[in-house]
Amino acid sequence: MIILGIDPGLATMGYGVIESLKGTFRVLDYGVVTTPKDNTLPERLVQLEEGVKELVTAFSPDCVAIEELFFSKNITTGIPVAEARGVILLTAVKALEGEVYEYTPNQIKQAITGYGGADKIQMQHMIQALLRLKSVPRPDDAADALAVALCHAETGRLGDFKVK
Repeated sequence: MIILGIDPGLATMGYGVIESLKGTFRVLDYGVVTTPKDNTLPERLVQLEEGVKELVTAFSPDCVAIEELFFSKNITTGIPVAEARGVILLTAVKALEGEVYEYTPNQIKQAITGYGGADKIQMQHMIQALLRLKSVPRPDDAADALAVALCHAETGRLGDFKVK
């Protein structure tokens, strides 16, 4: 099974593509899609849409796993990210005919480290170990996207996290 994991963002959308076969994982690719700050919001949303389409075309994933948003302080700064996430979700659902799954940050941390309160460094080292990488994946957004993909590989079969 090929899984495209996405860490949504307006300026930087992280992605990680893994193959999951019988409990083993192989990284196919990871990185980020960036949108220039000087572009208008609609232009940036179109760039994200194109980025998701390119990833789906390039890797033909069986499913997409995306992180749910969590805002603890400033909801105003979260609105553009939420708009970006909406475009990413819509594009993925249309491209994969609904094979899109969502996970909260705590679900992702629990699946990767066994502890829902794990910090970023713990997460990155576990991702490195689980995927047998020589170093911690960079940038952070790409590492987060790999974590989302791993979370789905580990837990997606156990529950119904599908976008409805």
